[in-house]
Amino acid sequence: MSPVIIALLIPFLGTALGSAFVFFMKREMRPVLQKVLLGFASGVMVAASVWSLIIPSIGMGTGKSAVIPPAIGLLGGFAFLLLIDYITPHIHPVGGPEGPKSRLSRTAKLALAVTIHNFPEGMAVGVAIAGALTADFNMAGAIALSLGIAIQNVPEGAIISMPLRAEGNSRMKAFGIGALSGIVEPIGGALVLLLATSILGIMPYMLAFAAGAMLYVVVEELVPEYSQGKHSNIGTIGFALGFVLMMVLDVVLG
Repeated sequence: MSPVIIALLIPFLGTALGSAFVFFMKREMRPVLQKVLLGFASGVMVAASVWSLIIPSIGMGTGKSAVIPPAIGLLGGFAFLLLIDYITPHIHPVGGPEGPKSRLSRTAKLALAVTIHNFPEGMAVGVAIAGALTADFNMAGAIALSLGIAIQNVPEGAIISMPLRAEGNSRMKAFGIGALSGIVEPIGGALVLLLATSILGIMPYMLAFAAGAMLYVVVEELVPEYSQGKHSNIGTIGFALGFVLMMVLDVVLG
């Protein structure tokens, strides 16, 4: 199997593995564990955004103007996810306000929420692979990013499937929805890969765009959820561990 296909599929496998927790865990996940996992996922995504996306985006330019494409891309990524978050009816995976009202079931809204989260991660992997194929990037760096996203997808998959099970869905249905929600990642990654390799000049913008979209998910969804209520510091510890792990993976493998 080619490294490109492996890199595209690894995050989806992480989501599926996390969703499988529903088969051997209780109906509800303990709040402390949720905070640790959410914090860990946040740390991985922030480190991946910086080392695997923003820094390479800046490195593709020259002089002081090198910061312009990353700045535009970052703002574009934030704006894109803000628009999607505003117009899509969904429920935050662990509490929080709902999106626009609709007739969709709670299960369908949860699935949409996961799709919103996973799409920018797939984009990030796609642009990293495109960089390895068309620019002075290392494929090992793209694999490191893919692996880091897969690691943070494990708790994300569990955080999705466990509430679905707690709502009365069967274990198989909760697992299926959680796992299938991750399929948007290889699909989104492949689409962005095709676009980025076709138009080489947009690579710095695409890298930063993916970073902005990922950072939006962290700031808007994950951090507020693990910082509320008791034991919020445990989420901060999880963030530190996730950040350091992803930083090490990117530097060692990249």
